[in-house]
Amino acid sequence: MSLFEKTVKIYKPPLPHRIRPQTLDEFIGQDHIIGKGTPLRKMIENKEISSMILWGPPGTGKTTLAYIIAKSIDANFLSYSAVTSGVKEIKDIIKNAEYELKSKQRKTILFVDELHHFNKSQQDTFLPYVEDGTIVFIGATTENPSFEIIPPLLSRCRIFILKELSTKELKKILKRALKHPDGLSSYNAIVQDEILDFIATVSDGDARRALNHLEMCILLTEPNEDKKRNVTIETAEKILQKRFLLYDKKGEEHYNLISAFIKSMRGSDADAALYWLVRMLESGEDPLFIARRMVIFASEDIGNADPMALLMANAAKDAVHFVGLPEAELILSQVCIYLSLAPKSNASYLALKKAKEDVIKKEREPVPLHLRNAPTSLLKKIGYGKGYIYPHAEDDSSQNYLPKNLKTRRYYIPKDSGFERELKKRIKKK
Repeated sequence: MSLFEKTVKIYKPPLPHRIRPQTLDEFIGQDHIIGKGTPLRKMIENKEISSMILWGPPGTGKTTLAYIIAKSIDANFLSYSAVTSGVKEIKDIIKNAEYELKSKQRKTILFVDELHHFNKSQQDTFLPYVEDGTIVFIGATTENPSFEIIPPLLSRCRIFILKELSTKELKKILKRALKHPDGLSSYNAIVQDEILDFIATVSDGDARRALNHLEMCILLTEPNEDKKRNVTIETAEKILQKRFLLYDKKGEEHYNLISAFIKSMRGSDADAALYWLVRMLESGEDPLFIARRMVIFASEDIGNADPMALLMANAAKDAVHFVGLPEAELILSQVCIYLSLAPKSNASYLALKKAKEDVIKKEREPVPLHLRNAPTSLLKKIGYGKGYIYPHAEDDSSQNYLPKNLKTRRYYIPKDSGFERELKKRIKKK
């Protein structure tokens, strides 16, 4: 036996691949799209699969879901990465799909991972084959399809949004890995619930990351005399490079602390906010998680009452990422105090909520002709841009910018707090 053959023999695929769920019943999470009675579940059960785009963060099950869909309809499954492949490979895949369809009457599911890495012309390549049914296209992306995927491809695909997995769901996945015959069962590992909670929490909703963390903790734990590997908190802390958070069994303390922190800032109590901030940091909370929540708070709870708040919070996020702990504590405390004492307004948040409601519930009228751009003579001839008043040249106070059925609608109603007092005056003048 050659050295190469020996190497191949001992090679093991990564843990997430080895224990990949084979059926929907084994799949954990994403109940909002594959739970009983959901459209996607019915499509899979009825074996009537159409092209789709799976949008969600890393490690949420996009590849696994595509694989299960293909298996459920006994399709030819071709997986393809937009990061490492180009148009030539696409043409080869299409030839394979055409052969499968003509000679075996077998559908081909083409799964394209990291779809957003393809440019417009590369995405165009798929269109005729999606259109004529040569392939069932499943794209996966971590980026917003509205910005990264071309409209013709979007119009031919249904979009399903996958969410970050909860700590509870990640814990189920970790327990499954410990018992799985192709997973970690052969290591005789003893991993306490609190360590599984710890791994699940620091994995930020990413199952792949959680499984890799768990495998590393077990592999780097020496077996005892009984050939069992008793994973300790100390081992987990070293490998994950995080301090152990003293969560209760439901993981509620993590959420309780951030809730107390946000509510203290909302209530303009800088001392209380600072206390909860320190509690989180001393417990080992990820400072970037805190910084992200501060950025959201600056827009949701302060908004235009102090436009500097968002700049401060975003600067804190960048600075925390740049300098890291322990110096990041000083940055977070400074901005925590600023946000706590800033004037508060949720007017922007309420405006967004009302606008969303109208977009979803009311009839979507076409863009009024006077607001449309007319780059060609033909478009001008049919009325695009006609009647538009250029605000820099004349008074446009009589001009309406909303669709007719919403022309009197007001979304943004400034409060009398901070800078919004000035914005309120500007709206009145208009």
